[in-house]
Amino acid sequence: MSIRVVVVDDQALVRRGFVMILRVHDDIEVMAEAGTGLEAVDAARRHRPDVILMDIRMPGMDGIEATSRILRESDWDVRVLILTTFDPDEYVYKALRAGASAFVLKDIPPEQLAIAVRTVAEGGALLAPSITRRLIDQFAERRVVNATVAGRLQRLTDREREIVGAVARGASNSEIAAQLFIGPATVKSHVSSILTKLGLRDRIQIVIFAYESGLVEAGDHDVGH
Repeated sequence: MSIRVVVVDDQALVRRGFVMILRVHDDIEVMAEAGTGLEAVDAARRHRPDVILMDIRMPGMDGIEATSRILRESDWDVRVLILTTFDPDEYVYKALRAGASAFVLKDIPPEQLAIAVRTVAEGGALLAPSITRRLIDQFAERRVVNATVAGRLQRLTDREREIVGAVARGASNSEIAAQLFIGPATVKSHVSSILTKLGLRDRIQIVIFAYESGLVEAGDHDVGH
């Protein structure tokens, strides 16, 4: 079954470029294009895509607001991949808080774009390394634990808390399995349980939860290389 995609960007040439890149892949079907946030919301309602490639800076309703509206109103499983030429902290954090599942820069190599779409469609999360670093820095600057979020930690078992911490530090399922001496399938099951118990969409929201709850503190573990 093809991955249904809507491409949103206020620059027609950029938008068409993304469309051309994606249409060469047999497993990806571009359903529609949109040039504004309002058009994106309308396209999502009409076409019910699996993935939306969303520009972040657009006149009127920007990509963050459009993402929030689409995810709030959707009654189907749709994921948003934010594409932008900018990666300042405010956009990274706001986009992820709005529910975006991925955030990549527009200078991503063409061959990587389809991979990003597939990753998001399969429920994965994706952040450019520079954006991951900025996101962690954002939490380091805030240093404020959200008491309401912290209270939700009580929903988790000790093992699930361990896994939330590992996910927040960037570990993959196989790496977590090796660290905790359990099978990758068991880790996957735990991650699924965590998402359900906390009402989260994906691993990126697990990362945000881990820092906002105080379970993990910025700077307590090296990220990236």
